[in-house]
Amino acid sequence: MRIVAKKYLVQFWQLHQSAEQPLKSWYDEATKANWTSPQEIKSQYRNASFLANNRVVFNIKGNHYRLIVAIAYRFGALYIKFIGTHEDYDKVDAKTIEMEGL
Repeated sequence: MRIVAKKYLVQFWQLHQSAEQPLKSWYDEATKANWTSPQEIKSQYRNASFLANNRVVFNIKGNHYRLIVAIAYRFGALYIKFIGTHEDYDKVDAKTIEMEGL
């Protein structure tokens, strides 16, 4: 999969160093994946949550952080929509949030 806006992941792990390795691992796995359906993601990430408009919520570092992406299965692309702490995630609407800088 092609990941759009990796810079948000980098910016986040620069602020939250404990997120760096888990996010790098997720990024590495996602770039090597060729997901064509939610079922394929679920088989790799059992705790992933699926929302409307092809959005997926990933738990990062044992649910300390949350990552929301929108997936264009047809084009093999993931768009970063949100990365934050679990507390930050509880304050946003996961169905509509758009990444704006940290």
